[in-house]
Amino acid sequence: MTFRVTLITARACANYLTCTQNKLCTTTHPRVLGLDSIKMVIALDSPQPVYVLPPLFDIPDTDEDRPKSGLALREVGVLSLPEIVFGAASFSGFYNGDDHLTSTIPVRTVRLALRYGINVFDTSPYYGPSEIVLGTALKTLEPDFPRSSYRLMTKCGRFGPKAEDFDYSPRAIRACVKRSLERFHTNYLDAVYLHDVEFICASVQPRTSGNHIDALSSENGEYGLLEGHEANIRGPGDQIILDAIAELRKMKEEGIVKNIGITGYPLPTLLRLALLVSHTTPFEPLDVILSYSHLNLQNETLSAFLPHFRERAHVKQLVAASPINMGLLTPSPPKWHPASEESRDASRLAHDICVKEEWAGGLVDVALGFAYRRGQELGLPTVVGLSQPREVHENIQVWRALQEQTAEKSKERADIEGRVLGAFKDVQGWSWASP
Repeated sequence: MTFRVTLITARACANYLTCTQNKLCTTTHPRVLGLDSIKMVIALDSPQPVYVLPPLFDIPDTDEDRPKSGLALREVGVLSLPEIVFGAASFSGFYNGDDHLTSTIPVRTVRLALRYGINVFDTSPYYGPSEIVLGTALKTLEPDFPRSSYRLMTKCGRFGPKAEDFDYSPRAIRACVKRSLERFHTNYLDAVYLHDVEFICASVQPRTSGNHIDALSSENGEYGLLEGHEANIRGPGDQIILDAIAELRKMKEEGIVKNIGITGYPLPTLLRLALLVSHTTPFEPLDVILSYSHLNLQNETLSAFLPHFRERAHVKQLVAASPINMGLLTPSPPKWHPASEESRDASRLAHDICVKEEWAGGLVDVALGFAYRRGQELGLPTVVGLSQPREVHENIQVWRALQEQTAEKSKERADIEGRVLGAFKDVQGWSWASP
């Protein structure tokens, strides 16, 4: 049954919802009401599912829910973001099932993260019910963590896996932001990105996959990165992006969006568009850019592009996401992962090395340690997906271990990193095609 939904806040559940047949739907906490499936991306004009959580005092608060004492997270960058940012794509059918999403695990995960100082959240409407799950959790936690105690970074314009599922029209961008505000029970968002801009912009590149490092040197013309050509609009898609950025700027002037930016996968494309924006009226650089899967054991080319984003495009804040490369750097990469077979083979070899060396935490621990260390060296926050309290503890543990490790432990970690990097030597810097 599909319900005509009425918003129920997390703290004030009346334990009912009026359905299309005008019947009372009594619920057992926690519960999601609304759509037939919560795995789908929810269209702008669709009914919205409503998550109902028990009162805060009924949510478990055990030892697992409390932070371990230790070093507090540091903040980095112009926007003063914590070195670990909560990636809430985990609150979607991409990574977790309905039973998980409708339980109290998400709100407990968010609460523990906030207790540790992980107080910036990254999400998107493309991640199915993620904004709703996160917004409901934060509303439930409002007595302990008011809106001023955390920041929200979300995206707009993407509503499905294909290019035809995008809508960057000013009307859609504004409607998407308005819906996000409602989902988060807030009157402002700390950052809003155009989601995965490579699906919309003109394609300016000699190849779609491979290592794109030469875009910064010998192939800069083929990638549209020649000096003096920054303001060139290469096709109608570029203009669509400029118009969408203009709408975000209007909302920034209105105070409902604090920072605006873009996200995407191909680094040359992100750099070209950042330059285009900064060289187009009103000649204002982007506030923030999120790059994913380009600062990890298999591919750390973001480090080479970083000075160009900062010094040439004058982007205020860069954010690095997916330290485990969308699951590639795990014992069992997801079947849908776009990595090449050679990259998958290298991942299996890296996993075997960690098992043979009996490294505590395995490949995931090595990958997180590498990404957090490189992020610290480059002054970048790292977005990591967190699904449950255990993962919050583990990430904090890895981060703290890097700060507190002895010279001997530092050498041991450097040695295992070196061996794992060796497993990826033939695919180091390789990027898959997107789109």
